[in-house]
Amino acid sequence: MVHADETPVQMLQPGKGKTHRAYLWAYVWAHAAGAHENIKAVACDFCESRAGANAKAFLDKWRGSLVVDDFSGYKQLMGDAAGQITEVGCWAHARRKLRDLHLASQSQIAEQAIQQIAHIYAVERQFKGLGSQEHLRMRQEKSQPLVQTLNEWLMLNRQKVMA
Repeated sequence: MVHADETPVQMLQPGKGKTHRAYLWAYVWAHAAGAHENIKAVACDFCESRAGANAKAFLDKWRGSLVVDDFSGYKQLMGDAAGQITEVGCWAHARRKLRDLHLASQSQIAEQAIQQIAHIYAVERQFKGLGSQEHLRMRQEKSQPLVQTLNEWLMLNRQKVMA
């Protein structure tokens, strides 16, 4: 399992021959092994654009589960890998969108979804420190039913949430 995200950084644009500093936004692709993986490593790849081709080039031969936000640049990894890379959504990004909706419109549905996610987080904290196999077993037993309930509830209520 790899977690991936990109973030903008400022970079001095070389070759101008002037003391004026021209900056462009560059992106660092950070890929971190999951908390329950045997490998504990972070690799960063510096690129001058946010093009999905950068993530594809970096992860081209890698296979597994990729935890990402909904940035479209990661989608080509899923399509070209013939099912060998599985997209895994990020709870923090999903929760943030619900929080933004709640703050903007006082949406009670968004607030209820946030509370359900908080419950999932609380259950997950109980598994901290377990080995990967035991963590997976507990997640399937305790967390998965909560996630399924949240999914069903969201499907029933999605038409009530303002875009």
